Amino acid sequence: MRLQKYLSECGIASRRASERLITDGRVTVNGQPAVIGMNIDPETDKVLLDGAPVATDTKVYVLLNKPSGTVTTANDTHGRKTVLDCLDGVTARVFPVGRLDMDVEGVLLLTNDGELAHRLMHPTHEIDKVYVALVAGSFGEEAVKKLERGVMLEDGMTAPAKVRVLSVNERTSRIQLTIHEGRKREVKRMCAAVGHPVKKLKRIAFANLLRGDLRPGEWRYLNRPEVQMLQKLAAEPPKPRPVAR
Repeated sequence: MRLQKYLSECGIASRRASERLITDGRVTVNGQPAVIGMNIDPETDKVLLDGAPVATDTKVYVLLNKPSGTVTTANDTHGRKTVLDCLDGVTARVFPVGRLDMDVEGVLLLTNDGELAHRLMHPTHEIDKVYVALVAGSFGEEAVKKLERGVMLEDGMTAPAKVRVLSVNERTSRIQLTIHEGRKREVKRMCAAVGHPVKKLKRIAFANLLRGDLRPGEWRYLNRPEVQMLQKLAAEPPKPRPVAR
């Protein structure tokens, strides 16, 4: 098994974050510094992180209604409150699946199932993320059409979004936006690109998981049908990417 996959399945971090741990020299295999891409035998090889043994954990799945003012990271060098600080009572070492900006609240999945997290975050699986945004201005049909076609951002064209206008007045509008990409600050940049900067943003669903009656800062464990639903989504064949012409 590839070392970064093993670290991910042990709940240490996502595959990408596990690669950083290896690059930083924090991982050893049988007493020797690890390198990215090396294969290990979990049954016989001794893997250490910062000198402590790494072992497979029981899989844990947590749904958090992330409050505004928290950062989506396990540790913050600036001493700010993190999403892990909200998980009072969760003893397993979990990490967030994807990110939400510090000022954005809403549905966030945390787990130590690195393989599932990797699949859910991979863009080819096109996992839906549903947001409700309060935006500036009267959101009209032209803005809807632009988002539904995709808009050009500094890092390329966005995939088509699903848009519902929930309410409109002269100064602000509330819209529901469903996307499946995971670019940094994507919803805010998309709305700004069509002339309606975001004033407030919430994520109300991720991969068919809803916040329900969870108040900001509250969390719960996923039930078995929810975990099976995520596993089914992650097991589906990746969506083919369009061929550039």
